[in-house]
Amino acid sequence: MLSRVEELKLISRCVLGDDRAAFGALVEAYQPRLRRFFLNLTLGDEYLSDDLAQDTFVKAFIELRSFRGMARFGTWLFRIGLNEFYSHKRREHPTTGLDGVDSPTSTPIASSEAALDVKAAMAQLNEVERTVVTLFYLEDMPLKQVAKVMDMKETTLRSHLHRARSKMETILKTN
Repeated sequence: MLSRVEELKLISRCVLGDDRAAFGALVEAYQPRLRRFFLNLTLGDEYLSDDLAQDTFVKAFIELRSFRGMARFGTWLFRIGLNEFYSHKRREHPTTGLDGVDSPTSTPIASSEAALDVKAAMAQLNEVERTVVTLFYLEDMPLKQVAKVMDMKETTLRSHLHRARSKMETILKTN
């Protein structure tokens, strides 16, 4: 992972010198995490995850001049990604809420029974809960950073996280 100083140097090169190689370095640094984030939100749909990641990076490149540096680049990027995911859900399911979950169209990410149980439990969570669990546990983001990405108060975020843990615990105990 890049340090904050390295990120800012690369961003400066992108903005001031239109250095696409510098943006490429940012993509290389964040692509695995962003793709994993989308794989969890889309319940393993690799094609959709790749499309969302690409759309996120394109939008980030276009909007890079608006990056203020108040938060880490990753926080800003994940916020763009989350907005792209929500936009996709609205386009796909305009009459249903964001809680509507499609079944994955690709093969499972992991083949172990435990991983499949966790994946099934994640599928039972609503979009907000799944996003909180993904960012906090799988992306290992601190609550403050998750709150910035999701544009929520930490207390609200803690409620969603607690509810998600309780749901998953109940689901995993019944399996």
